[in-house]
Amino acid sequence: MIGYRLFLLFDWCLMHLPKSWRKSIFTSLASLVHHLAHSRNRIIKANVNFAFGESLNPQIKKEIESYCYRNLALNFLQTMENRRNSAEEVASVVSFENRSKVDALLAQHRGIIFVSAHFGNWELGGAALSSLITPVSSIYKEFSTSSFDPYLLEARTNHRMELAEKNGALKHVAKALKNGRSILLMIDQASNARVGVKTLFFGHETYHTSSAASLSAKFNAPIVGVYITSEDEEHYTLRFEEPISVENSDEHSIIEATQKQVNGLEKVIREHPKLWFWCHKRWKGEYQEIYSAR
Repeated sequence: MIGYRLFLLFDWCLMHLPKSWRKSIFTSLASLVHHLAHSRNRIIKANVNFAFGESLNPQIKKEIESYCYRNLALNFLQTMENRRNSAEEVASVVSFENRSKVDALLAQHRGIIFVSAHFGNWELGGAALSSLITPVSSIYKEFSTSSFDPYLLEARTNHRMELAEKNGALKHVAKALKNGRSILLMIDQASNARVGVKTLFFGHETYHTSSAASLSAKFNAPIVGVYITSEDEEHYTLRFEEPISVENSDEHSIIEATQKQVNGLEKVIREHPKLWFWCHKRWKGEYQEIYSAR
């Protein structure tokens, strides 16, 4: 509790600084962590090498490694800013691509299953989607120190997002879809045979969560990929992918729809490789050996 109160004091002080100063503080800390986090750097290198092999030159791989920390810091800062900013402030920095397709679905009063990833400024992307397009229900994982949970909840619910803790959360999002509300699922984390199906991801057979496909088949809700990018970290584009419909709940249909999601995720990562969250062990379930210390 003392640690949380000190953090709130830090938050108060930080938010009274100019935005450019806040960003400089966080990116400087990210650079320092990058130079100290040797074990995490090995995970990033293992992932990038496993995904791209020799198709990327060493300099680009080094830039990807460095940007992982910078991007995480910017998302942390965005969470802090989302507790205070308004929908109008979000709208001033975010534009939309292919929005008409989503608006057409919403006009039919249908809940949409938005799928995304820890990619780009995902905290800003979630806020923009929920505050400017349609309110969404989503899932979060509790912090190891639970006193910090209300902070995260406040930052996201400030932008019309409804949240459920990860354990048992599928019941929550299923209820949201049943009531015609849209949901947002992050689909890029490691999965397994219990909750996923086998797909090809960067050419490697990989388990991938099938939750979106299963929910789509059950509630007749289209799946729409949504990813946020930026060229200058000041102006952002939230792009909506082609809707995916899952008409049957048989194994083939679920696998096919899940593979389409994976294809969309891989495509956007290949287009902007440094924006993905490479520092988690995405392939730990199938290829643990790539993370062995070298």
